[in-house]
Amino acid sequence: MPGTCWGKILKINLTEKKMEVETIPEDVIRKFIGGRGLASYYLYKLMDPKADPLSPENVLIFATGPLTGTAAPSGGRYMVVCKSPLTGLIACSNSGGNFGAELKAAGYDMIIVQGKADEPVYLAIKDDQVEIKSASHLWGLDTHTTTDKLLEEFGDERAKVACIGPAGEKLVKIACVINDKHRAAGRSGVGAVMGSKNLKAIVVRGSKRPEAPDRDAFMNVVREKVEKIRKNPVTGEGLPKLGTKVLDNIINENGLYPTRNFQTGVFEGTAEVCGEALVEKGYLKKNKGCYACPIQCGRYVELPTGKKGEGPEYETGWAFGACCGVKDLIAITEANFLCNELGLDTISTGVTIACAMELYEKGYIPKDDLAKGPELRFGSSEAIVYYTRAIAYREGLGDKMAEGSYRLAEAYGHPELSMSVKKQELPAYDPRGVYGHALGYATSNRGGCHVRQYLISPEVLGVPEKLDPLTTKDKPQWVKIFQELTAVIDSSGMCLFTSFALSADDYRDLIAAGTGFDYTVEELLKCGERIWNLERLFNLKAGMDPAEDTLPKRFLEEPMPEGPKKGSVVPLAEMLKEYYAIRGWDEKGYPTQEKLAELGLDNL
Repeated sequence: MPGTCWGKILKINLTEKKMEVETIPEDVIRKFIGGRGLASYYLYKLMDPKADPLSPENVLIFATGPLTGTAAPSGGRYMVVCKSPLTGLIACSNSGGNFGAELKAAGYDMIIVQGKADEPVYLAIKDDQVEIKSASHLWGLDTHTTTDKLLEEFGDERAKVACIGPAGEKLVKIACVINDKHRAAGRSGVGAVMGSKNLKAIVVRGSKRPEAPDRDAFMNVVREKVEKIRKNPVTGEGLPKLGTKVLDNIINENGLYPTRNFQTGVFEGTAEVCGEALVEKGYLKKNKGCYACPIQCGRYVELPTGKKGEGPEYETGWAFGACCGVKDLIAITEANFLCNELGLDTISTGVTIACAMELYEKGYIPKDDLAKGPELRFGSSEAIVYYTRAIAYREGLGDKMAEGSYRLAEAYGHPELSMSVKKQELPAYDPRGVYGHALGYATSNRGGCHVRQYLISPEVLGVPEKLDPLTTKDKPQWVKIFQELTAVIDSSGMCLFTSFALSADDYRDLIAAGTGFDYTVEELLKCGERIWNLERLFNLKAGMDPAEDTLPKRFLEEPMPEGPKKGSVVPLAEMLKEYYAIRGWDEKGYPTQEKLAELGLDNL
């Protein structure tokens, strides 16, 4: 098998209580790389895309890349891939920490979970020894307690755990998978799929290490790329100093910081909740990093209340902060801790609460529906903490909010107040001020998402070059390139943050040195294009209408009311037409047979 890939899948059928190890054909690895790409290929092959996401027919995949568990910078990432209960489309959620590297060390590139256990179970993996064990005693526990108990039972504190909390057990559509207590495969409701299978956790310990064909040559490439990352001002200075919350003031000053459910793009309380404030108030105690990461952007925080943990990250701080109109950094951080403990996607949770606040303030949610809960008013510190817990346990109004903002707003007759794409909540950049990023939102295969095509990099940060954010010129081509390179990075097992410093050539060098495949840059990007089109095919077969490649009408019809981007709306239609054309799709957004044949996807 190619170098740092084992070429092995651990397949678990929970219904039949059976397990087997399957070999991955080498040509399939070459075409889909690993991680996101390889998992999408197997999802497409193994399940009917029309299946109910919460049925035993859904397939749940934990996938590492060829660089996961190696010395490659940030080579600790893994993906959770399945059909999303939130969007009804493909779910592909990325996480860091150390779980992915430990799974790779056990000798597997992927775990594929099929069927449903008849009672709560967990998987215990120690190299070639794999057991399905009862988790009845763990059901109902939070992720931190679950992790501690499993490590004690497993008898090896060096083992790594990925698990769900009460939110996943209760099939909350915005539930996530938590590994290493603080790292999340956060988006698209993958935790609910795990819960629907009665799978509480996976605990893994490995003793093997994947080796490149030429270790010395690989390590030379690694050292070269690490040096580039350390010398880059974003990955070498900004992210290590303030983590992702280095962005708060930058995005607010650009008029893109979505406030009070995206009603405006400027938040008057940013100085009180930004990354700098976390340091100045003394809450930040130290930096932390994922496996083999030179950036170390994670942060360990202790609050005056005595609560401690990791985060909040930029997206989380914004979702519970500006998006909900909250200026209380302690309450924001407490909501973040709750999400980690209970197993919730912080972005979707915060944006769903913000949606509920707008619905309530406009009189669409009656006060009686709050029952004993606090009023859903923008700026309420009490509300963000209370309703986070209510969502996880499906208590009171939290039961409706647990379905995500789109279904919540639809239930009250105003789906237009859900700031989502394809039913997944949007992240922390108002698209009215960044047209390329807006097109990326609209066309994302997993719904509202910033990490499928981070056009904020060139449109705001000027990396790799500065683009005018308020022009449509060349934006479809930029989006296409970013989507395909991101698919490559996600499939490699590396972190997307490295792309601030590294280019396509750098990823080619690392993947080629690790696998031994003699990729050209063009061939590698063709892999990214293949992965993107395969995800599109899955979605279309799942029932997606290409008309869903759109944005909430707030961004198309309501001009930005203030700030540097005042008066702007998104000219989506003209960009979308060009995007379809350069993708080789027809004018309605369907991949043509010629394009599928070119990518080798016509006979899957």
